[in-house]
Amino acid sequence: MPTALVITAAGINCDLELGEAFRSAGCDVEAIQLKRLMTEPSLIGQFDLIGLPGGFSYGDDIAAGRVMAALIRQSLFPYLVDAIERGVPMIAPCNGFQIAVQVGLLPGPVAGGRWPAEPPAPAVALSDNASARFTDRWVGVEVPAETRCIWTRGLDGTPATMLLPVAHGEGRFSATPEQLAALQSGGQVALRYRHDDNPNGSLGDVAGICDASGLVFGLMPHPERFTRWSQHPFWTRLDAAERRAEPIGLHMFRQAVAHAAGVTV
Repeated sequence: MPTALVITAAGINCDLELGEAFRSAGCDVEAIQLKRLMTEPSLIGQFDLIGLPGGFSYGDDIAAGRVMAALIRQSLFPYLVDAIERGVPMIAPCNGFQIAVQVGLLPGPVAGGRWPAEPPAPAVALSDNASARFTDRWVGVEVPAETRCIWTRGLDGTPATMLLPVAHGEGRFSATPEQLAALQSGGQVALRYRHDDNPNGSLGDVAGICDASGLVFGLMPHPERFTRWSQHPFWTRLDAAERRAEPIGLHMFRQAVAHAAGVTV
């Protein structure tokens, strides 16, 4: 059975949900505090999947995810790169996405490129929502036809089932038009908001991106909060045929766990 590491720290509040999502997809799960990993970074090598949970790490002091990202850059970056290079899927929802971008794990090197020895400067950003308000609701999402992401592979559904919850104040994906074009052409846009349902003003309706390997997936919505139908905002009104499929959050985790286990689904 694959094993999943959930990296947690002060202020993180979605670690239990993330761990339960991994378990529902067929994983053994261990949550380890960042401070312990900083003193024992080799522990990362024991796991087949890794999750950076959402929440408000270190109170989002300075900026969302900034403190936790700085600590990871200081001590864990090469160990996380080693994990990616040995094929470990990683997911980083919400605050995790903000952290992964600031660490330099996303968007990562271009296809065929090598990871640097030191953490690179952040290449894209998650900025304040265009509304200047915290947004907490369910939004419609879509998977681009061409994406490298292993987590969203084969994901499909109706507008009523392709929904995920968001809860953030700094989630607006920001990049230059050239950077966005490069991500799109490289298959690194992994998830989009439905064009009429962009909750934060993200450039290109981008809800999530992956690295060039397709293993590292950062997104502002919370797939770990939609792994069973009873979590859907109007699940009792869905058609029975729609509920025969897996909830899209569970589908994402099952795809990654299957990849880690070497199983084709």
